[in-house]
Amino acid sequence: MTSVGSPNLRVDGPEKVTGKATYTMDQHTVDPVHAWLVQSTIAKGRVVALRPEGALAHEGVIAVLDHTNAPRLVDTGDRELAVLQDDEVRFRGQVVACVLAETPESAREGASLVRVEYDEQPASVELSEATATARPDELDFDDDTEQGDVEAAFRDASHVVEETYRTPYEHNNPMEPHATVAHWHGDPPTGAGHVVTVCTSTQSVHGVARALAGILGLEPAQVRVVGTYVGGGFGSKGLPHCHDAVAVLAARTTGGRPVKLAVTRQQMFALTGYRTATIQRVRLAADADGRLTAIEHRSFEQTSTTKQFVEESASVTRNLYASPSRLTAHRVALLDVAVPSWMRAPGEMPGAYALEAAMDELAVTSGIDPVELRLRNDTLTDPETGKPFSDRRLADCLRLGAERFGWSERDPRPGATTDGDWLVGLGMASGTYPANVFPGNHATVRSLEPGRFVVEIGATDIGTGAWTVLGQIAADALGAEPGDIEMRIGDTGYPRATVAGGSSGTASWGTAITTAARAFRKEHGDEPRPGAETTAAAEELADTEHYALHSFAAHFVEARVHRLTGEVRVPRMLGVFSVGRVVNPVTARSQFIGAMTMGLSAALFEESWRDPRFGHVVTQDLASYHVATHADVRDLEAVWFDEDDFRVTPMGARGIGEIGIVGSPAAVANAVHHATGVRIRDLPITPDKLLARFGG
Repeated sequence: MTSVGSPNLRVDGPEKVTGKATYTMDQHTVDPVHAWLVQSTIAKGRVVALRPEGALAHEGVIAVLDHTNAPRLVDTGDRELAVLQDDEVRFRGQVVACVLAETPESAREGASLVRVEYDEQPASVELSEATATARPDELDFDDDTEQGDVEAAFRDASHVVEETYRTPYEHNNPMEPHATVAHWHGDPPTGAGHVVTVCTSTQSVHGVARALAGILGLEPAQVRVVGTYVGGGFGSKGLPHCHDAVAVLAARTTGGRPVKLAVTRQQMFALTGYRTATIQRVRLAADADGRLTAIEHRSFEQTSTTKQFVEESASVTRNLYASPSRLTAHRVALLDVAVPSWMRAPGEMPGAYALEAAMDELAVTSGIDPVELRLRNDTLTDPETGKPFSDRRLADCLRLGAERFGWSERDPRPGATTDGDWLVGLGMASGTYPANVFPGNHATVRSLEPGRFVVEIGATDIGTGAWTVLGQIAADALGAEPGDIEMRIGDTGYPRATVAGGSSGTASWGTAITTAARAFRKEHGDEPRPGAETTAAAEELADTEHYALHSFAAHFVEARVHRLTGEVRVPRMLGVFSVGRVVNPVTARSQFIGAMTMGLSAALFEESWRDPRFGHVVTQDLASYHVATHADVRDLEAVWFDEDDFRVTPMGARGIGEIGIVGSPAAVANAVHHATGVRIRDLPITPDKLLARFGG
């Protein structure tokens, strides 16, 4: 029996399309209290007076919580979660109070009636190279890395590119906004079993449980977290945010009534993370044949004084191309702004845009075809570690993509191809993303009647297809059919699982399931009795000791730019991927083209605007924060190789969730340059920027 690799339909599809799937705010609760957040209107200072009288007088309002009367947290080290604990205001939009009421409408109206007085202080809210001078406190790697003699390589180079590229603030905006339902059952710390149940829209139920247990002074087992159906996340739900803490604190005050808290779309722009803007200086040196002799990538970004998060955008440059000399560095500005967080391919997406745009400029400068230039700089050894890649088929991706896209028919002269009033261009870019497999995952296998099994793991499906692909992995490992596997996920009552993030979910959870299934069969044989059960931790972890583990992509784009209006249309996008074994072609294609669409959106539309006077994002809805819609997405094609990589997982699979966005914005930008001869180095590429350059 072989299920892995089969195009099985989503097992959760019928419930979702018929509306039976219960997301967080759909959870049935008895006699709930509804919460609404009150946010600060200054960026820095202190609350000197908070007047709840107007809210308390409103019909249906039960209470107003603020820093003077909210329950105390045991641990306030994570200042994003240490909400309503003191009078300090660290960014505009910070939660300063919470209104509890009998209905959502009463809570919302009550929140508008709370009056807050502040002692406002000067705030620093703007990112620039001048403000981004701090070394990051925490990175996944050494901050500044240098190999070889970079300056000597630039002095001796035949071709040099030295440019600055900028990417904007971006917000994740999943279809389901963040929401939490909290219900206390006992008094900590003596309550038996779990004393609080939290239903929340999250990418990591166990991660939320650990974080909440820590701030509440509980054991993780005392906090049950449920996230059965999650309507997208793109990283924003990978970590708990302040609304989770608010809901749990509020529920401590209601005499056992559950509290329901929904973060509005507008509030998400301050409270649930975002991708920071970047200023990236890239220098490339190459010999006469276009082979890189030096790469320098310096990234200037921002973080928050509340809690540090670094985008790590120079990291991709450490692994993609061969060069004897290289330097990468990050500097951050510590600003009085909301806390940034994960957004699909954090670091790699903006970093690859800058690097791949610079590579395109090097292709123009050297007169070498962009595909050929990348082939000349390919390497089978990781430039960062010196280890061989477990499997690196970037060259195959480039060649297959060029063949399928008709690259050989491309006129190399920018602006040379027209179709009426439309300027037509073809662009491409490479991409890479690490093949992450996280430790600490467990799974339980239990037999039902002969041939049927229950498999439990505390994973989450954020729309990626985990319900389906984990069942396929379990079926193969148990010698069963997928229809005979009952998957149970999304609950801390199931064995511990790591986050649905870093393109690690299927690889990490699937490894645990495979380990548990093998242990089950060894312990109970091929004909187990009903009720037989085995729980096991993942034993086979990726071989990072001997190999560099990455996935690779080549993106090809056709762009059309109207010479009078500057409008950009993208009629064709092709992504070619090397990701190991694809567990399910149906769900994999959704991930690839979804990420490519997000890359298109980043290239042409997405941009959050922060008001430099007040420190808040003014584009707080999907009318002013533009994302790609159906009309913008034309012919998207994703193809991949029939391969496997057993050095990463026992299934031979590597993660696929983020590789589709790494390189795709650069491919769009490079196609626009080829169409027009105009190089826009700050995303998004909007008509006004093009018209200002070619006089439409």
